[in-house]
Amino acid sequence: MTTLLRPLPALFLALQLVGLASPALAETPARPASASGLDLSGFDPQVRPQDDLYRAVNGTWLRNTAIPADRVEVYGVDMPAVVDGRVRAILQALAARQHQPGSVEQKIGDYYRSYLDTAAIERAGLAPLKPLLAEIDAIRSPAELARWQGRAQGQLQTPIWFWGGFADFMDPGLNRVMAWQGGLGLPDRDYYLKLGDPAFAKARGAYLTYLSRLATLAGDRDAARTAQRVLALETRLAAVHVPLSEARDPSKMVNPLTPAELLAQAPGFDWPAFFEAAKLAAGDKVNVTQLGTAIATAQLFAELPLADWKAYFRLRSLDANVQVLPKAFRQAHFAFHGTALGGATAERPREQRALEQVSEALSEALAQQYVARHFPPAHKQRVQQIYAQVLAAYRELMAANSWMAPATRAAALDKLDRYKAKIGHPDQWRDYAALQVRAGDAFGNQRRAQRFDWAVKAAAAGKPMDRQAWAMSPLLVNAFYDPMGNEINLTAAILQAPLFDMAADDAANFGGIGAQIGHEISHGFDSMGAQFDGQGAMRNWWTDEDRKTFADKSAQLIAQFNAFEALPGKTVNGELTLPENMADLVGLQIAYKAYQRSLGGKPAPVIDGFSGEQRFFLSFAQSWRVKRSEQRTLQLLSSDPHAPNEFRANAPAMNLDAFHEAFKTAPGDTLFKPAAARVKLW
Repeated sequence: MTTLLRPLPALFLALQLVGLASPALAETPARPASASGLDLSGFDPQVRPQDDLYRAVNGTWLRNTAIPADRVEVYGVDMPAVVDGRVRAILQALAARQHQPGSVEQKIGDYYRSYLDTAAIERAGLAPLKPLLAEIDAIRSPAELARWQGRAQGQLQTPIWFWGGFADFMDPGLNRVMAWQGGLGLPDRDYYLKLGDPAFAKARGAYLTYLSRLATLAGDRDAARTAQRVLALETRLAAVHVPLSEARDPSKMVNPLTPAELLAQAPGFDWPAFFEAAKLAAGDKVNVTQLGTAIATAQLFAELPLADWKAYFRLRSLDANVQVLPKAFRQAHFAFHGTALGGATAERPREQRALEQVSEALSEALAQQYVARHFPPAHKQRVQQIYAQVLAAYRELMAANSWMAPATRAAALDKLDRYKAKIGHPDQWRDYAALQVRAGDAFGNQRRAQRFDWAVKAAAAGKPMDRQAWAMSPLLVNAFYDPMGNEINLTAAILQAPLFDMAADDAANFGGIGAQIGHEISHGFDSMGAQFDGQGAMRNWWTDEDRKTFADKSAQLIAQFNAFEALPGKTVNGELTLPENMADLVGLQIAYKAYQRSLGGKPAPVIDGFSGEQRFFLSFAQSWRVKRSEQRTLQLLSSDPHAPNEFRANAPAMNLDAFHEAFKTAPGDTLFKPAAARVKLW
């Protein structure tokens, strides 16, 4: 799984079942042709579902599957590869023809061809980057440094950087930019600060080598010293970062401030110059999500030498643009990001990276082409029906809740009544008329596309929210819940087998996409989403007693996941993964309830030797099929709010009465839990 191309902030509660781009070059079959929707060839007959549901369904596949050299993980059904195969065909067709200048077809085709033309990139050398490096070299004051960072928004993750296009926490009808902590070259603060951990120490060593190599390639005559200075600076930044488990708490993220107000609270950095250069109105407020980090980072800007900051931004700029620089830069990037951090031993094909880049730069233009070919209206209608059934099941569950006070339960039901779903794709597509794409200019195209995207977001700041706009590309195999919009988003890319298949039995679809829909709906009532009401405003609609009961139930789930060992001596962080674990548990519970409702009291047929109830859980476990390198798993354990997939399959199932009934579990079975020990949130 790769990370999202434009990662949603922690508040946006994403499924992250899989990432966008796989390097496979051909469309892979979605699944075996079975009405059950189950890939029986991947099952392990030596493992009982009662002992390990995940390995019973995926054991043979795990044993027989090797991770390709250019990958850090591989999925059982590579949904991104299916999407990529379709998108690649579109790109190749558009790139093979000439189009009307200024048309989206011309922009897509020229962007793709230019990125693939590595010979032209090699000939250009560092020439395209020299104006950017000259800008950094020309910085002579802290104010100029702040302005430069403002202009870099959308193109570079600065130590405090802006997210655009999100609703205000307290006034969800208003578009509000968020300021977020960032600027680290390693995946998370732990990589810098846990000095006694040998795995993190090894990663730091590899990073220092990478920084030195970038500096050398850029002509730095004292590259080793520059790398040391930059690593020391980033370590200071990491020390003031809020841990991810805290950064995901909305109650700590509401700090709407104007540039002048931020300057008063966080002196040492020219916030007004930063805002102005980022094209944000002087009187507008930005929600500073980690205010303590912003205050401490401003102090670092005042304390650390300007020369160190310039060295840092030179290397960060090289890293950010490395894929449109000569081969030596790309090789250095892969040695660090691909091998040292991820465990891959071969680079992904250039064609795959080109696909990713076009998908990011012109996402909706390309998605419009994809939807016209691969997501017919009938698919959207069927998913809408499943969504309605799962939502109704959740309403029944909430209405029957025994521990909520009447006022809290009424507010919860009101929130459910106000839920909305964006399914497949936007009804109105983004206009790319203002984006210039030039043939043969890979570096310039990337920079202009990034700046164009930020300009759209900056222009919307302070204005009413456009509730029709999408925050995620329809080409991304993913889904998320937006608490300020009180809506779930399911992309066209995720609505395919094995999660959703028009030809499959309902048990498979409810265990697949039904559970994922339930997951997203459930985010509205997890430890973060429950802080927002049905209008999307952040307010406490709970009684003190209900909040305490909810916290006690959460603590049970935290303790359960803290006990899961993902690598020798490395356990899951139950607090970091709590919202996602809650959504997995409740999502599976309500999807099962919806499946039972869909049967209308009639028994499900037995298919492939399994009852409908069993197929539901087997389908759910199959959806988490993945094999990862140890390096990738380590990286995710420290930075990903999702637990490893085996625990996402087994833990929700073993907490559900329905699983134990379907498979007749008994004391002595590994997944058996006495009814009183099963975690039940609602």
